[in-house]
Amino acid sequence: MKSKMMVVYYSYSGITKEVAEFIKEKIGGDIFEIEPVDQYPSSYSATLELANKELASGHKPTLKNRLENVGDYDVIFLGSPVWCGTIAPAVTSFLSTHDLSGKTIIPFCTHGGGGESNTFRDIQMLTLGSTVLSGGSFMGNPQREISTWLEIQLRQKF
Repeated sequence: MKSKMMVVYYSYSGITKEVAEFIKEKIGGDIFEIEPVDQYPSSYSATLELANKELASGHKPTLKNRLENVGDYDVIFLGSPVWCGTIAPAVTSFLSTHDLSGKTIIPFCTHGGGGESNTFRDIQMLTLGSTVLSGGSFMGNPQREISTWLEIQLRQKF
């Protein structure tokens, strides 16, 4: 039986969205964008300041939408920009409001040069009961690098 796959992502600047759409194009399946009710400021420095406060306090922003049919999917590609060394608070909100037990999670992140830092470790900790495969960490939208990573991930037996 073929696994049903979905790409779930949060994107602030549009780069993570580009990567998510590229992955969806390659794997098929569905796509879901995590959207906080309150948008972050357009200024990078103001967003960084707010993100630092949210992460330090454990704040989980309210989301506009919920993935009602998460149970229909076996494999979830989960994407986030790296914020202050971890996942964006909107992704934490998503993970705290959706039961991904028994799912295969394939995380990916985008960053501006600092790498994934604690992103994949933190996803692993928030998805107990799931199988988390090795993550893909991308600076920008390097399609060749993403394609190579995807080929390796899709060789897994889901």
